[in-house]
Amino acid sequence: MEKAILELLENDAKMTAEQIASSLGMSEAEVVEEIEKYEEKDIIAGYKTLIDWDKVGGDGVTALIEIKVVPQRGQGFERIAARMSQYDEVDSVYLMSGAYDIAVTVNGKSLRDVASFVSDKIAPLEYVTSTATHFVLKKFKDKGVMYTNTEKNQERGYAF
Repeated sequence: MEKAILELLENDAKMTAEQIASSLGMSEAEVVEEIEKYEEKDIIAGYKTLIDWDKVGGDGVTALIEIKVVPQRGQGFERIAARMSQYDEVDSVYLMSGAYDIAVTVNGKSLRDVASFVSDKIAPLEYVTSTATHFVLKKFKDKGVMYTNTEKNQERGYAF
């Protein structure tokens, strides 16, 4: 049942304990108890609302920054990732396999704002060997949520 409750909440954090209990054939009290347990153990790390800021005239940009680093002796990438995570501009930090070591998503007010963040706070760090910044031009799907109606966008078909 653990994964079932978590999957339901991940898909819709607004589901009530009553709705979850009904979906899974459990009592509401059992669901409340399980959710509290997950919160105490940090299995449920938080609840967040995804907002399509483009629809409400929100200004700002999102960027994905690829960062190559020299791991710190005895600490690997943990110390570096912790340092990156402390910046308010940083939305997420991931350890990666492949061509770069760490991926950071950043939200800023403008392209210049993000560029300044990278040049002033990330690039100068002694263990950073290089960065590459990619700006998000349009979100189609984020964290499982569709931002555009792709069927509606393709009604015209394709011209060949």
